[in-house]
Amino acid sequence: MARTITPPGRAGGPGRGELTPPKSADLNSLTDTGVGSWWDIALVRGIFAAVSVAACYHFRPFGLSSRTAAIVGLTFSVAVILFEIRLRRASLRRLIGAAIGSILGIMGAYLMNLVLEHTSIPEGSRSFLGVAVLLVMTYIGLIVGAIKGDMLNLQALGGLFGSERNTRRTYKVLDTSVIIDGRVADICEAYFLDGILLIPQFVLRELQLVADSADPLKRQRGRRGLEVLQRIQKMGHLEVEIAEDDFPHIPDVDMKLIELAKRYDAKVVTNDYNLNKVATLQGIEVLNVNQLANALKPVVLPGESMRVFILREGKEYNQGVAYLDDGTMVVVDGARRMINKTIDIGVTSVHQTTAGKMIFGRYDERGEQQVRQPAASTADVNGPRPGVSAEVPRSEPAGRGSEPQQGGERPPRPIFPGRE
Repeated sequence: MARTITPPGRAGGPGRGELTPPKSADLNSLTDTGVGSWWDIALVRGIFAAVSVAACYHFRPFGLSSRTAAIVGLTFSVAVILFEIRLRRASLRRLIGAAIGSILGIMGAYLMNLVLEHTSIPEGSRSFLGVAVLLVMTYIGLIVGAIKGDMLNLQALGGLFGSERNTRRTYKVLDTSVIIDGRVADICEAYFLDGILLIPQFVLRELQLVADSADPLKRQRGRRGLEVLQRIQKMGHLEVEIAEDDFPHIPDVDMKLIELAKRYDAKVVTNDYNLNKVATLQGIEVLNVNQLANALKPVVLPGESMRVFILREGKEYNQGVAYLDDGTMVVVDGARRMINKTIDIGVTSVHQTTAGKMIFGRYDERGEQQVRQPAASTADVNGPRPGVSAEVPRSEPAGRGSEPQQGGERPPRPIFPGRE
């Protein structure tokens, strides 16, 4: 149903076909000689293969020759060992589900064989039907039980299975709009998305049509979307798959995404408002990039002060408009004359809308002037000394008995010192 497009090796980390260097704990497990080590497992597998070959060689089942029976025994032992290796990778939930399903299948086959014994079917045909029913019921019970085993809640049993991890593969379907937007690549780099990113084939076709459009703007957007996918594909911690599933009877791409999410039990990653609403109504989990961006915006409370750059005038009288780094609009009262300037404002209110968050503030020009006015000296605070003009420097005192003149002019000196 899906094929992986991730290359086998990358410079940023080991590929799917490469062996990662073992950690210290792995090296200790390889060199460990206790029970359960790698050598013990290899020894047990070798003994099992030898016993199988010897048993088939001695008993020669189905009238086979000794050499052919030994080959059959070796093949049987290798198949069992491979099956055991595969089972070791399965989670405990799937093992329990597979065991319960196979037991129920065997019980169902036994009951069906009891019914076949009371029929007039010949003995040979009845035996064949009994074995066929047993194999089919066991196989169906094993597969269905393993698939449904992921629904088991082992934590409800207490600490017995408390350390079992959930190994269920989680899918996330990417929408065309969120790929063209490009922010999903930054989210992936920040490790906020895990599991398998599922890219439908019809989304790739839509991106290709946009990239080949005659409109230069659309063509640029389509190429940007393809570059974003290549960027995500090169991330070593993500697994990207192309879904070949298509729904020819559904013409709308958004409805195809919803049907694909239902088939894979996946979440839809989008920034489309309409797709978000439709998917939510149909019970599909949606990861909206716009909602994530709004949740990460800084929280500003009324009464706080902030520094903004007034970009343009507002719609109302004497208003200025500024924007934060994340795109949040700030409407400032009394800041129309401060366009193209950075000022300090006081936040009056914050409003959350469907389009985002809006901040309203007020610019106090009088408070700004008081802050910019230089601090007065202590002598100025205490007032001018008697007989000395406020404009006269202290280093040049006025003459004795002279009156301070208007305009800050220096008083004339007496012709004869010591006389009045």
